Amino acid sequence: MSAASVVKKTAAVAAGSLVAGVGYASLIERNAFVLREATMPVLAPGSSPLRVLHLSDLHMRPGQRRKQAWLRDLARLEPDLVVNTGDNLAHPKAVPAVVQSLGDLLSVPGLFVFGSNDYFAPRLKNPLNYVTNPQHRVHGEPLPWQDLRAAFTERGWLDLTHTRRDVDVAGLHIAVAGVDDPHLKRDRYDTIAGKANSAANLTLGLTHSPEPRVLDRFAADGYQLVLAGHTHGGQLCLPFYGAIVTNCDLDRSRAKGASRWGANMQLHVSAGIGTSPFAPVRFCCRPEATLLTLVAAPTGGGHVGTRAGQSSPTVSAR
Repeated sequence: MSAASVVKKTAAVAAGSLVAGVGYASLIERNAFVLREATMPVLAPGSSPLRVLHLSDLHMRPGQRRKQAWLRDLARLEPDLVVNTGDNLAHPKAVPAVVQSLGDLLSVPGLFVFGSNDYFAPRLKNPLNYVTNPQHRVHGEPLPWQDLRAAFTERGWLDLTHTRRDVDVAGLHIAVAGVDDPHLKRDRYDTIAGKANSAANLTLGLTHSPEPRVLDRFAADGYQLVLAGHTHGGQLCLPFYGAIVTNCDLDRSRAKGASRWGANMQLHVSAGIGTSPFAPVRFCCRPEATLLTLVAAPTGGGHVGTRAGQSSPTVSAR
């Protein structure tokens, strides 16, 4: 075989592999929803376990029936608490779809903060900007976040945007605080600053984007656990390497799952459930919700039992 023939054959194989990979990422893995489960020892000693369903980055559009059916089925888990860390919308008419998809989960105690794609619709972007210019921002048309907020709060969920609250859930006292989306630089941590209530069974922080500047403030104030989303787990990952980017200043090793932040705080980042309609692909990073079982920490401080950036060993997917 001539050198030219070898080059042509190699190019054809490469092109075919690329087409197959894109097809898999856009048609199969993007819709291969998975429930992940993790146990995190972050509660005060003597506390009974708390089951928390962490949802993030639905990026809902009205016609996404498979995603909507999968979300409705999560109510069978009967969590004690639902935490939604934002980016619910991807279409100006998606609020009814979000509410109907969450269904009976809206009758469970819930906490939420908003993300950039609750405020603004996604727009077509140059994907290289995620690597070469991650600070670049392109906003689409305004989205009806006020309607979404009203729908959530009417069902009893609490908006934690720049708010501190004490709530009782499943016999436990939770001191919780949240900020607006740091990705849009809307976070105003000073509005919630101050030491967390150390007498609570759990001190919990909420943010959409896990920006280190915000995580450092939560840690300094004594929060045991922070929940976030935004990263999509990297969305396009490489085998044996993981996330290529996080779309924020968080390091790649923490793109999804549980990790330690500082000496005493734990972080859980959801890989999220949806994608932008302009980048409807996932590779080596299935869309997910996470059922967190929070249990008492041996010494009263957060401890996952792993190195920073590593997921808890008690994690499963199904």
